[in-house]
Amino acid sequence: MIMNTTIEFGNKKAHPNIRMLFDMEDVIYDRGWLKGADNIELYYMYRELSLSKNDALLMKEHGLRYDITIIPPLMLGCEYVKTVGHYHPVIPGTDTTYPEIYEVLSGEAHYLMQKPGNDGITDAVLIKAREGDKVIIPPGYGHLTINASNKVLKMANWVARDFESIYEPVREKRGGAYFMLDNGIVKNPSYNVVPELRLLEPTNIKELGLKKNMEMYRLVRDKGKLGFLTQPRDFGWVFDDMYC
Repeated sequence: MIMNTTIEFGNKKAHPNIRMLFDMEDVIYDRGWLKGADNIELYYMYRELSLSKNDALLMKEHGLRYDITIIPPLMLGCEYVKTVGHYHPVIPGTDTTYPEIYEVLSGEAHYLMQKPGNDGITDAVLIKAREGDKVIIPPGYGHLTINASNKVLKMANWVARDFESIYEPVREKRGGAYFMLDNGIVKNPSYNVVPELRLLEPTNIKELGLKKNMEMYRLVRDKGKLGFLTQPRDFGWVFDDMYC
């Protein structure tokens, strides 16, 4: 699919970082298809977006970042297009990793989350989200996003500003714990232990201002609502039973 990769945000033009196929060849399921594939564009990442200078200052003050990612529909051989997948860094001075929050702006997304431990994966969760839905990645989980639809997926995320994704553990295992293929979902044999995949609903939480069909960008002006992204240990009620 050929598309204009420039987007308008806050009366400014934003240009993306582009994820190419060969950037993520380690995590592709269909190795036969990959051998004959061209180095095509897969998805587009727009970082540190803001609608105004005041919003940008508030984001810096609160240690937050707002991004948009666009994933056109595409098949990677027999596998649906996806992001590379990554884990989150530990918050300095703690043993807790940063959480993250996603919102589907248009299209559909499948968020695959996995919790590592005991030389394998201790929990695997798949959430299908539609336009307006919010999905929280809690501390301790890695994740990737899959576009298994015929629509362009546009999603936004809030995350701690100093956040740097950790890709290597996923690359070393040649992908996430599961692959979503055109004929079903299969386990990744590179993992020693993979639990059965649990299918759950999006995590729209009214108490945090995360309401379906209400864009979460507006929370830039409400530090209290996004505090769980930088200080998750102060929000145990959000995470304790999230995916039980």
